[in-house]
Amino acid sequence: MIDAATATHAAEALVSRDRLIELCSAMVDVASPTGQEGPLARILADQMRAHGLNGQVQQLAAGTSDMANAYGRIKGSGIGKSLLLYAPLDTVTVGDADSDLPWAGPELRPDMQPIATVRDGLVIGLGAHNPKGHGACVLAAAEAIVGAGLTLERDLVVGLGAGGMPTNRRRADLADGHGIGCAALVDLVQPTEAVIAKTGWAVSWEEVGLTWFTVEVHGTHTYVGSRHLLPYRNAINDAAHILQGLERWFEMWAEQHRDGLVAPQGVVAAIEGGWPQMPSFTTALCRFHVDLRLNPHTTPNQAARAFGTEVQRLADEIGATVNWNQTLSIPGTSTSPSDPIITTAIRCWESLEGRTHQPIAGLSGATDANILRGKGVPTARIGLPKVNPDRLDADFQLGMNAVDVNDMERLTRLLIRIAVTRCCPQAGAL
Repeated sequence: MIDAATATHAAEALVSRDRLIELCSAMVDVASPTGQEGPLARILADQMRAHGLNGQVQQLAAGTSDMANAYGRIKGSGIGKSLLLYAPLDTVTVGDADSDLPWAGPELRPDMQPIATVRDGLVIGLGAHNPKGHGACVLAAAEAIVGAGLTLERDLVVGLGAGGMPTNRRRADLADGHGIGCAALVDLVQPTEAVIAKTGWAVSWEEVGLTWFTVEVHGTHTYVGSRHLLPYRNAINDAAHILQGLERWFEMWAEQHRDGLVAPQGVVAAIEGGWPQMPSFTTALCRFHVDLRLNPHTTPNQAARAFGTEVQRLADEIGATVNWNQTLSIPGTSTSPSDPIITTAIRCWESLEGRTHQPIAGLSGATDANILRGKGVPTARIGLPKVNPDRLDADFQLGMNAVDVNDMERLTRLLIRIAVTRCCPQAGAL
């Protein structure tokens, strides 16, 4: 029987930088904001069929929303076990000025648009790094395994999923994110274990969860000309006091709940209140929205009690009237570091890098790994590093929208090593 090293080298020899650039660029060129991944999913399913992966489309949402997953499978010679290589498809911003500005920045830069450019070994465009560079690596790894003619004992499933971003629907006719595509795909293909390709060049086995809150601060609706004559309570001013207090509390929360690989953060991300066209009149309500991250040992209910206590304490300091509600809960999850998918991923990482693996600590990003683990699928997370700052001075947006082809090639080789080792368990370890 062919050994794992020989099988891996045969597949790795077929990894092509040109193909990675082609795949990533093609994915960037098709806009796929959350809820509108269908056009890209269909193109990727066609690509899978053209490369022996039996590509399929899983349509998720009825009506006008075009949300869909793409998936394919390399059948193994055995039955009952499978490895899922997974990456999401959707971008958090849309790529047009009407939708993204001014909240994403003062202008729609070229990297924020679904138009790929290639220069100096970088692919740049909306989502080129996260998530589309990862999706390109997943697909390229599977193509190389097929091209090498390897006989697998276990099924290898490729999944490129919709709805991965932590976002509610932008319009009534679109679907939410929060892992909806991943959940549907897991129910369909029933993987035994999984690797999710998502940012970070180290193997991770635990993930923060998240819970969202809406806080309403009450005041009086009145007129600037009557401020000194009638009861006056400015809801926006009271909200400002509570917001500032929460910003300090989030820092304490992160340190108190730092655990293992995670340091769960919190932010106030949106605020609304009053009529922009009528600055003369105060609002009776100011509303703001919070994302609070959780370590795998803190439940959403525990977080809600702590958050509610702090909001009320801050309100009591100034005599403000508040109410709040929890609008979303996704628990944090972990896979045992001794699980075979984790130990295999680490061993393969070390064989590729030629050094001892060091996990990344202090993480606060949540991914579809929570969905996979929440459905009982042991999952390793591994992904691309951000572009080296010596090569590109990147803010948050550009960090999402630029990927180094060298890094893509390295991740693709790692995914091949993990897939061959797990899907050919009798061939021997690397």
